Amino acid sequence: MNRLKRTAGKFIKKIVDCFTGTGLDQALMKAEGEAACDGRLSEVIRLSAAEGCVLLKNDGTLPLDKDKEISVFGRTQFDWFYVGYGSGGNVNAPYKVNLVDGLENAGASYNKAVADAYRSWISVPVNAADEGWWGHWPFSHPEMPLDPALVKKAAETSSTAVCVIGRAAGEDRDNKLKKGSYYLTDEELSMLKTVTDAFEKTVVILDVGNIIDMSWTGQFGDRISAILIAWLGGMESGNALCDVLFGAVSPSGKLPDTIAENYSDYASSPFFGGKKYNRYSEDIFVGYRYFDAHPEKVLWRFGYGLSYTAFEVQETDCPEYDAGNGRFSVSVTVKNTGKAAAKEVVRLYCRQAPGRLSKPDRVLAGFAKTKIIAPGESDTVNITFDRKYISSFDEAIHAFVIERGQYVFELQTDSPSGAGFVPIGTYDCEEETVVEHCRTLFFSGPELKKRILDELPAGINYAGDNGIVFDDVRAAHEKPDSFISQLSLEELEALTRGHGMMDSPLGTPGNAGVFGGIIPSLREKGIRPVTCADGPAGLRLKKYAALMPCGTALAASWNEELVSEIHRLIAKEMEEYGVDMQLSPGMNIHRNPLCGRNFEYFSEDPVLSGKTGAAVVRGVQSAGRSSCPKHFACNNQETKRNTNDSLVYERALREIYLRNFEITVKEASPLAIMTSYNKVNGVWSHYNYDLVTTVLRGEWGFSGLVITDWWMKKSRSPEFPKLRDNAYRVRAGVDVLMPGNMSRMRRRFVSDGTLLKTVGKSGGITPGEIQQSARRVLELILALDKDK
Repeated sequence: MNRLKRTAGKFIKKIVDCFTGTGLDQALMKAEGEAACDGRLSEVIRLSAAEGCVLLKNDGTLPLDKDKEISVFGRTQFDWFYVGYGSGGNVNAPYKVNLVDGLENAGASYNKAVADAYRSWISVPVNAADEGWWGHWPFSHPEMPLDPALVKKAAETSSTAVCVIGRAAGEDRDNKLKKGSYYLTDEELSMLKTVTDAFEKTVVILDVGNIIDMSWTGQFGDRISAILIAWLGGMESGNALCDVLFGAVSPSGKLPDTIAENYSDYASSPFFGGKKYNRYSEDIFVGYRYFDAHPEKVLWRFGYGLSYTAFEVQETDCPEYDAGNGRFSVSVTVKNTGKAAAKEVVRLYCRQAPGRLSKPDRVLAGFAKTKIIAPGESDTVNITFDRKYISSFDEAIHAFVIERGQYVFELQTDSPSGAGFVPIGTYDCEEETVVEHCRTLFFSGPELKKRILDELPAGINYAGDNGIVFDDVRAAHEKPDSFISQLSLEELEALTRGHGMMDSPLGTPGNAGVFGGIIPSLREKGIRPVTCADGPAGLRLKKYAALMPCGTALAASWNEELVSEIHRLIAKEMEEYGVDMQLSPGMNIHRNPLCGRNFEYFSEDPVLSGKTGAAVVRGVQSAGRSSCPKHFACNNQETKRNTNDSLVYERALREIYLRNFEITVKEASPLAIMTSYNKVNGVWSHYNYDLVTTVLRGEWGFSGLVITDWWMKKSRSPEFPKLRDNAYRVRAGVDVLMPGNMSRMRRRFVSDGTLLKTVGKSGGITPGEIQQSARRVLELILALDKDK
């Protein structure tokens, strides 16, 4: 056991060293990072973080006056959580701005004695922030015991206090129903009590990646003047937050998730955290789809967020349906009736007609964000959406249908008393309409076997070396299949896997993995290596790179244009560092607030998630790089993620957990998709033919590359017993095993032999299947190189 622990420890250290720059010239790295991270990128990161801030409560205390002293409490003012931990967060940022830095940069007046007390306390080694290690990240840092005398003295010169509460999140572990994780600690509650007792005004800032318990707000009532969720805002966190606090930017973020009174109020709470499986018994009633029928359980509804000004809908049309393209469209004019310039999010919902299929009270159909509107001015936005968004999946006939009846469209409004809805028009469906027929999903069994055999791709006869090189294909002098006909089985096998390890010597130092031209004979034929890098918050490399706001913060901005712009600039950084594919966006639904990677993901709603994901892909791929949305699908829990089985009704699967991916695929055409670690209805995603081939490729028309998440579980095909592991994977339509080895402990590639063992044999893998995966790799390289 001790030997195993030592081995594991060495492995973890190697992985950490891959991305922390250990052994490299830190000064050189930082200079390179600052050069790559130009002023425009920093500016957009700052604006994105500010626009993602969600104002939950405000009695007029915000915005603050820079010239009036405030006192800031909470160690997080220094030990800021800029992003979560793991592949979705461990980016080497060239700089990071905490709240105190932000106050200094803003020229704001704050109580130096209070700040010095915190600075002194955290400088003591025993009080220093412990960043933990892989899968054992901190949930929070212990709060400084607060001396009432310090607070009382501060209140003599400051009328307003700012209390900061921070929470970390991380990969490979979920948050816990414990103090310091989901719940506030005794020290944090004591801080709030001591401060609110002493100060006339108290503003609470939440530096969080996940929704946490907010029931404590009722305990303090009006003694808390304002509550602002800052999320994990990336390297510009402190500057962005101060932009909002002092009114340079009016908050325009809206909640991407519902905040419930208690954890037990979430419909998924009894069905989360299972070690072997999670049964998604709440069905389609995720987030607000459940809570709209139980408003007494809600503190703040999905889509809610206050501003420093007020808006009214000045003009709107009834959404018009275009039968030619199956889409609705509507124009909405919003007027700023307040005193501050600001942006507003127009959120359009549909109340579906009652019928034989159960439905939530309303569903989000579309949204748009205005430009900055000056007081007294107006802006008009246009919203279009597919009729499929307001349909329901009927499992009895395997089709999306719009049932007969009246569909009411509403706009969401916000006020200090809560969210409201204003009807703007109706759509009358005179008879039940089938929107889309879908294929039955078997997942496993004899029906699946027959489907696979009926759909096996034709092979290309091996022609030997005809002197065709890949540049001939690039120049359109030769067809890809002519080139593929020259490839040996060993070369084809190499195209269906990565180089073998993370931080491949074939790519940028600190890369997540490399595939494509990973063996000499492929490179001799002109196939270059393709370099991947994590991830959703920026490029995780042995180099300094821009650290973006977390996925939840980006979704909270409800600003597709801004999300695209930040990722267009990140793609320029990718070009600078020789990175071809960003392993992003993370797109799994916020099914439960305890999921450890919620900070990487966007929302509880598939439309907001899908639209935000599409914006990420458009931004990256507009600059000639590749996105790779992940984790397909139902990776809604980190606990036992490699073995856990997500048992989901087909309706919920299609309406909630696949719809966001579908929107991203159809609106942005990502060049690649990554499967998830977990099983879906009994079959690991990386072996799941019905998810990858039947739905993703067959129903949605996805033509890109499908790769595994890093490493995969070994298994034998129930339908084809001679196929296991890599042969089983390729038959499912999953093209590339990343990073290449089956074992995490190896630094050099060692073939497991499972792909080629049965090739050409009865019941074995066919050459056509391997060639098909190889072709998709080559097509991705062609797409990346088309403008070069």
